Amino acid sequence: MSKVPKIIPISDLRQDASGIIKRVSASRDPLFITQRGGAAAVMVSMKEYEHTQHELEILKLLARGERDIEAGVGFDLETVLAEADALLAEQQ
Repeated sequence: MSKVPKIIPISDLRQDASGIIKRVSASRDPLFITQRGGAAAVMVSMKEYEHTQHELEILKLLARGERDIEAGVGFDLETVLAEADALLAEQQ
């Protein structure tokens, strides 16, 4: 069962911004902010934001890799593994 999203009107944010920010910072859950009855913004902790940005960067790299594979650009597996083995041997 999915969680019920946390939703507050912007007026609540105006009245208790400090307290709301503390709760969001302590939580992994996003907070949806409404204005005039409609969705206006989403607030997340800095930790969750950074985590999401990291995941997005990984997805972008995977998508670029998929495009390279489809275009026939890149290196074969044996070459990559040989270079990885060489790098690991240098570190020992």
